[in-house]
Amino acid sequence: MAQFDIVIVGGGPIGIACGLEAKKKGLKYIILEKGPIVNSLFNYPVNMQFFSSSERLEIDDIPFISKEAKPKRNEALEYYRRIVTGNQLNIRLFEKVEKVAKSDNQFEVRTDKNTFTATNVIIATGFYDLPNLLNVPGEDLPKVSHYYKDPHFYASQKLAVIGASNSAIDAALECWRKGSDVSLIIRGPEVGQRVKYWVRPDIINRIEEGSIKAYYNATVKEIKQNKIVIDTPEGTIELKNDFVLALTGYMPNFEFLENLGIELSDDEKRLPNYDPETMETNVKGLYLAGVICGGMETHKWFIENSRIHAKLIIEHLLKKELF
Repeated sequence: MAQFDIVIVGGGPIGIACGLEAKKKGLKYIILEKGPIVNSLFNYPVNMQFFSSSERLEIDDIPFISKEAKPKRNEALEYYRRIVTGNQLNIRLFEKVEKVAKSDNQFEVRTDKNTFTATNVIIATGFYDLPNLLNVPGEDLPKVSHYYKDPHFYASQKLAVIGASNSAIDAALECWRKGSDVSLIIRGPEVGQRVKYWVRPDIINRIEEGSIKAYYNATVKEIKQNKIVIDTPEGTIELKNDFVLALTGYMPNFEFLENLGIELSDDEKRLPNYDPETMETNVKGLYLAGVICGGMETHKWFIENSRIHAKLIIEHLLKKELF
């Protein structure tokens, strides 16, 4: 059974930043990622463009050069992949963590392939794994997806996009431009205010000209094989439909955090208990890093403002003089 100073769960940008910092300080570490390098970014839409500029996505002062001020998914994959390979980080890919348990000041981390022990564990798993479900009949039909990849798939199809934030709006516009007949179903009275500032006018113009049909203050009642049923202020409407993209956001794996012993707030935010100066949770030796720190406030933490977590954690570990 391999023994480490730190096991880092999650090989996204912040997990990589933690690994870099640990390596610089001479700590024995390992990064465990259930998919490819930066698995969550890999699963983003193929044409996705970041809200942040490239310099705000940099880690460890390693320059991120992109063609445009705001890089796209493929450029980010290249950047983080080169960091991992160029620095020969100790990372295990396609190895899913199944359980983390603490006993006698040691953590045992069990994956689907191996078991590791460590004095400290960093959880940097993000929140992209679990979608916010609609909880309506028909949501489990094959035509329904909570993730969007490529607009070509939906060409010449009647597509319902559910949501009002960046992922939903990007999908609606891209699919419409590839020939989809797009209906946009929005729970509130308008397109989300957090939508990228250069995208929001585009979707509003497409709606106003009638290219994309938007239903405001609307909720999905049922999804059928060839239809989708929605409740609107004008009453219940049935729309002919081939595919549904339910892009209503995602949440952290709270069950995993609770099984680790991490305390969560009792309100709807479900904020984890940690010290913002050290990132250590109420479980000694167990740290959080990145967007998972925000609980249900998934718009609170991004790559650009959580990069500092790596340095905070490693500095605290060294101050504890455990090694």
